[in-house]
Order: sequence, then C-alpha cells, then structure tokens
Amino acid sequence: MAFVAILGGIAWTFFQGSSRGVSKLSPSDATRLINHEDAVVVDVRSDGEFRQGHIVNALNIPESQLADRLGKLNKYRGRPIITTCRTGQVSLKAGSKLVADGFERVYALNGGILAWEGASLPLTKK
Repeated sequence: MAFVAILGGIAWTFFQGSSRGVSKLSPSDATRLINHEDAVVVDVRSDGEFRQGHIVNALNIPESQLADRLGKLNKYRGRPIITTCRTGQVSLKAGSKLVADGFERVYALNGGILAWEGASLPLTKK
C-alpha cells in the first residue's frame, strides 16, 4: 500500500505541470529560450526573496498577487513565459494560472532558482 502511495506521488509530481499546459524547462533550456526567443521570466517569489537574487530582467509578481496583476503581462502574450520560484513547485501553479488566462507558451523552471544557482548561472540583485 505504501509503495502504491509513493508511486502515485512520484507520478503526480512528474505529470502535474504538463497536464495543465505548463512545460518544465531545465536551466540550460530556459537560458536558450531567453537568449533565442526573448522569453520573459516571471519570478513568483515574495518581494524579499526576489531582492536576495533573481534572474536578470525577471519580473517579480508574487504568486499570491498573480491573479490581480495579470494585466502587467498582457504585452508579453506573444512571447514565451518562464515562471520561477525557489524550488519549482509554486511556479507550476503560477504557470497554470497563466495558461488558464490564455497565455500559450508557458514554461516553469524545473527546480526553480535553486536549480538555476546549481547550474552556476548568474543572479542579480538589481
């Protein structure tokens, strides 16, 4: 019984992003999308976490405020959107909200900012 529960949890984690129209990206794939397709990074962490370090040119819209601030993203509707958070879980939820609002190319940074840092990619505090 425990095995089935663990297996179900793993399957749910693996498929939750794609089942909602949000694809997971590795840090290297995100970098390619940013550099070659002018993707917009939406950091859904709190303002304080964002100020501690974020991806260059990322927009900070905390997940709790996303529904109220979707209008800020309307000018980016034609571009890929990459959501990110600390570990990658909250960004999937945020990405699902964007898909529900009609954004078509929505991705979540798999592993979040921790994975970005783990790949030795730069963060800024500006």
